[in-house]
Amino acid sequence: MTTVHVLVPEGIDDPARPSGGNAYDRRVCRGLAEAGWSVRLHVVPGSWPRPDARSYAALAGVIQALPDDALVLLDGLIASTAPELLVPEATRLRLVTLVHMPLGHDPADDEARTREGAVLSAAASVVTTSRWARRTLLELYGLPAELVHVAEPGVDAAGLAPGTAGAGALLCVAAVIPGKGHDVLLDALATVPDLPWRCLCAGRLDCDPAFAEGLRRHVLDLGLADRVSFPGPLAGADLARSYGAADLLVLASRAETYGMVVTEALAHGLPVLATEVGGVPEALGHAAAGDRPGLLVPPGDPAALAAALRAWLSDADLRERLRRAAGQRRRSLSGWSTTASVVSGVLAEAAA
Repeated sequence: MTTVHVLVPEGIDDPARPSGGNAYDRRVCRGLAEAGWSVRLHVVPGSWPRPDARSYAALAGVIQALPDDALVLLDGLIASTAPELLVPEATRLRLVTLVHMPLGHDPADDEARTREGAVLSAAASVVTTSRWARRTLLELYGLPAELVHVAEPGVDAAGLAPGTAGAGALLCVAAVIPGKGHDVLLDALATVPDLPWRCLCAGRLDCDPAFAEGLRRHVLDLGLADRVSFPGPLAGADLARSYGAADLLVLASRAETYGMVVTEALAHGLPVLATEVGGVPEALGHAAAGDRPGLLVPPGDPAALAAALRAWLSDADLRERLRRAAGQRRRSLSGWSTTASVVSGVLAEAAA
């Protein structure tokens, strides 16, 4: 039995801090164990991906305790920010980096790009979660193409959402931070007050408290307090019930590597209205006949998002087409065993 040491940020199992990256890491670790790997999980405390001295000290302790020639799978939130610790260890350890979001994608952040590039160039292999992310890393860092792999997130089978009579039950599942575009969503919703809808925005409120508080005030200013709710993070059965009670998933993100909530919604047969960023078009995919199971709009454009919302709420034929396409796409989604199998193959190659 081959051992793999998996390094992840703290909070991976905290239900109060749900994230796509945490869910991905947990499911991959479970899948690797089921495939016969001996998985040694190391939870690294600290403020990743903005590490302080305590964070670096914790990571250094974990790294130094690993045996020579150990196979190590590193979450990119840790790996991409710590070249001083990891690059010198690349000759002693077999490092495989899992990149959930390319930190060097921001053209204004030269330091992040330099640091991430150093770590990825030293790694034995790199795993990304979308084809968009793979292209981005290859363009940014000139990595050997054969060493950068895609292991798309899987999805669990779910019950079919029945839909409501008015099709106005909107659901947004995302941490309340600027990058998820809740401000854009509110501005779009404010332009369709004449149509029947309610929007549930499920997601963490503590990542950027000032932004979250600003949104609460904006909801009041727009007169939407009785139509928009922010209950905080939902998980497990509570999140499943929210998907089951919805008609449409709305995601106004300014950036997404993949968008796991898109496939989670599709697993319930829910159409999706999302921004055309990063790997979201990959997650949305197509139905068997080639139709999109949702609508894509430019990021940061309240008018475009509002027009798509109005079309969904007022055009019964459009709703029927999208629901039919979502039902077909639902049947083609891959499970987490496929994700774990790809990662297992990358690790086996690195171990050899």
